[in-house]
Amino acid sequence: MGSRRAAFHTPPASGCAESPVVGVDACRTGWVAVALCAQGRFAGADTAGGLSELLGRIPEAAVVAVDMPLGLPTSERRAADGLAVAMVAPHRSRVFSVPPREVWEAADYADANARCRRLTGRGMSRQSWGLAVKLREANACRDGGDHRLYEVHPEVSFAAVNEGRPVAWSKKSWNGQAVRRRLLADWGIALPDDLGPAGRVPPDDVLDAAAAAWSARRIALGTARSLPDPPETAAGTGLPVAIWY
Repeated sequence: MGSRRAAFHTPPASGCAESPVVGVDACRTGWVAVALCAQGRFAGADTAGGLSELLGRIPEAAVVAVDMPLGLPTSERRAADGLAVAMVAPHRSRVFSVPPREVWEAADYADANARCRRLTGRGMSRQSWGLAVKLREANACRDGGDHRLYEVHPEVSFAAVNEGRPVAWSKKSWNGQAVRRRLLADWGIALPDDLGPAGRVPPDDVLDAAAAAWSARRIALGTARSLPDPPETAAGTGLPVAIWY
């Protein structure tokens, strides 16, 4: 779990004894998570190689919001992706349209690209295919019964935090990271300078996890909104397909 400063479990004296909410983002080494206490303050950060491992460490978490598509279409594109693009416009490249389930079942990129062209008329980028392992993992966790998981998109969350305006600067730029950190702080999410082991993760991934945690708290409070509203329903599981913020 890392140092006490970065642990999810915050001493009761801090006022964070209630069930936390957690935001999760994929990173190079696996997954990075930011937890908030019931009052919305930072409660800790952590990393794990696998999502199931991370979820196992936080049985007390009320909601876990993850930046990964949950619910794969059988043929058509998801309504959530188009609505998210509109919300972050003109920065359309910050959102990618999730190809059908059959594409993600491919054995390799060449196969996935061919399937995507056949099913949608468009190819698949290598960057998108790079999410395949983590996308399968996240969907397996939720489909397997961990219904604490909700899909979020950090740039949608940041746009909502910023009164409906997407952040102009790239999340990898100095300006972009400064603006996003300030927006979180304005909502009481003050990220400490020392995150312990989680501090080795690229800053944009930590900020994305924190934005996901902001959405997780709104979900827990019943004040979150979804794209679309109401959510679509995943074939086979009956679970909601939507991006929450």
